[in-house]
Amino acid sequence: MTEWFEQWFGEEYLKLYPHRDEDDAAEAVALIMDNVRLEGARVLDLACGPGRHAIQLRSAGAWVVGFDLSLPLLSRARHRDRDPLHVVRGDMRYLPFVGGSFDVVVNLFTSFGYFSDDRQHGLVLTEVAGVLRPGGVLVLDYFNATDLMGSLVPHEKRAIGSQRVVIERRISDDGKYVLKEMHLLNDGRSFLERVRMFSVTELETLVSEAGLCVRKRYGDYSGGPLTAESPRVLMVASRP
Repeated sequence: MTEWFEQWFGEEYLKLYPHRDEDDAAEAVALIMDNVRLEGARVLDLACGPGRHAIQLRSAGAWVVGFDLSLPLLSRARHRDRDPLHVVRGDMRYLPFVGGSFDVVVNLFTSFGYFSDDRQHGLVLTEVAGVLRPGGVLVLDYFNATDLMGSLVPHEKRAIGSQRVVIERRISDDGKYVLKEMHLLNDGRSFLERVRMFSVTELETLVSEAGLCVRKRYGDYSGGPLTAESPRVLMVASRP
């Protein structure tokens, strides 16, 4: 059975989210730089997408590998800059790297929580811990489920170029997932996003069970405190 994320993250995704720009990525990377020395660091951008964070990380002096399952997004990432980015295709549950290969792993803009079984999410973080050197750092960036519950827009219409799009959002019946259906009206295609609504405690538990220690928590890219109203949950964790 094909998973939703195997179908969705392609050219249609890039067209639907054109607002995810370099300035936004630069703000996230600036926060990372407040916590981690990037100059000369070996960094894995896990689920790198089209590479907007990876390029910023490289500009900060890091040696960066972009890792993603989507060939279209990896192609965009590789050729995003004049100097091609080093990219690897694969499944984040099975990282093809030697243990201790990286000083830093980043997983940004809710590029996690896509599986139907939390054991698979735990497996991802165990893999991350394995490829980090002792003392290495994970930066995990996720939406704040508490804030999302109060701000969810159930129905939206957009025009992207000539394409008309209807977006429907809801919480799953068990309360564990936020579901987003994108209907492309011009050609009758539809896509689904299903992302786990982790509480802060659930995220911290997964990180800790993978053998990592949460050191800092933030609620936005400017480094604000994490509260119930914060738009993001950013965790900085290290491998002992």
